[in-house]
Amino acid sequence: MPRLFYLYFQNLFHPMLSIDNTLISEDITSKKFLCDLNACKGACCVAGDSGAPLEKKEIAVLKKAYSNVKPYMTKEGIESVEKYGVSVIDSDGDDTTTLVDNKQCAFVCFENEIAKCSIEKAWKEKKTDFQKPISCHLYPIRITSKKKYDIITYERWKVCKPACACGDKMDLPIYKFVKPALIRKYGDAWFKKLEIAANYLKTKSTKKKKSK
Repeated sequence: MPRLFYLYFQNLFHPMLSIDNTLISEDITSKKFLCDLNACKGACCVAGDSGAPLEKKEIAVLKKAYSNVKPYMTKEGIESVEKYGVSVIDSDGDDTTTLVDNKQCAFVCFENEIAKCSIEKAWKEKKTDFQKPISCHLYPIRITSKKKYDIITYERWKVCKPACACGDKMDLPIYKFVKPALIRKYGDAWFKKLEIAANYLKTKSTKKKKSK
């Protein structure tokens, strides 16, 4: 049966689950989340001081996909990419998508004043095989890769308060909200192990509450 242990990470102690070569914050199974675009207007794509984190292999893929994504982008986004490239290195030394005027992601497009992803729009219309950066697909999960394992945590951001409220209302845990992205990253077998662990912890928590 899965057991929680505590990992000191980013100046905090996190209760974690261990599955294969990953350490998963217990928050992923217990906290609720469901994007409410009508409320947040896609703020995660336009707020902050860095673009979306990119894996090294994604940079080449994005370069290849750019010509097919370009028709869905804003004029400003195109200008930024053609000036700086599809990716830049941010102040932390990480590869990220390029920004427009150090604000919104260059790959943002707008529909009814809601920020959306031009890469994903092109993917939905079968113009590219690249859905979008895995970091975007996984959000609000963040992954910190070490040599032998990944640390999977929940990133709290005030712009996502509507998503937390919506998730609570629909009783949707984070891991279920990002199920397709987790399977894309780690595979079906890994996700089934996470699901078993999450159900076990939920049952254990329920029994503990009833015994009080």
